[in-house]
Amino acid sequence: MPNILNQRIAAALGTTLIVCLALAPATLAADVTDVGFFDQVAMSNVPRFVAAGRQLKAYGDDLNRQFTARVRGVKSPEVQSRIAQEFKDKMTAKQRELIGPLTQRAQIAIASVASTRNLSVIVDKQIVIYGGQDITQNVIDLFNGIGDPVPPVNAPGPSSIGFVDTQQINQIPKIKQAYDDFAKFQNDQKSAFEQKMRAAKTDADRQQVAKDFQKAMEDKRKQIIDPLAEQTKNVIANVARKRGLLLVIDRQSLIYGGTDVTADVVNGLK
Repeated sequence: MPNILNQRIAAALGTTLIVCLALAPATLAADVTDVGFFDQVAMSNVPRFVAAGRQLKAYGDDLNRQFTARVRGVKSPEVQSRIAQEFKDKMTAKQRELIGPLTQRAQIAIASVASTRNLSVIVDKQIVIYGGQDITQNVIDLFNGIGDPVPPVNAPGPSSIGFVDTQQINQIPKIKQAYDDFAKFQNDQKSAFEQKMRAAKTDADRQQVAKDFQKAMEDKRKQIIDPLAEQTKNVIANVARKRGLLLVIDRQSLIYGGTDVTADVVNGLK
């Protein structure tokens, strides 16, 4: 099942977007009592989602056969690209048709259970190590019920849990430029690496070539990526303190509620 509510800053940045503001675990657990977590993997195994997934796969397999037949003999890259986009749009539309209603039903069930349990934030179970209330089975039971889940009357209240949309952060010019520069350096180094490996005559030579490549990548990362990663963490922490937040997580790990501080972080990084 796709993430039913919503990428973190690329792994190369190494930025941890779960920011605890110098709180001991016991204190954090005691303060964050309105946080629940939900297992999206468990929901993906619910029969309705499994059946929809099978239908989507069968449709996709058929589309692939049709696409292969359509592009056979087509030499123009422009025409190939246009045909590919056509089939991609068909697949997207089918996914929306099959998965969309189930996703909406799941979202309403989550919101309903959260409201009933007085929870202002629901996060993905995968990021939870300690604490929180597991609402997975409650949501699945409501999702599988005969009638439609009823959305809560009120929106979730203010939360001490913040979230950041790292996809937006990735588009900040200086961060995007850093990615582009690193990618170009990586491609150049990879080409040089492949040439040296072909010229290497012994295992020891090949090991040294690989070692040099890894060091070059690490040094470049420390030069242009790590400083931005550190700055990003500092800005997020400062925003969290100003907003009185106990925790800031990546939006991709958020399922319901939370305080959006993306704009504040983006402004702080410009």
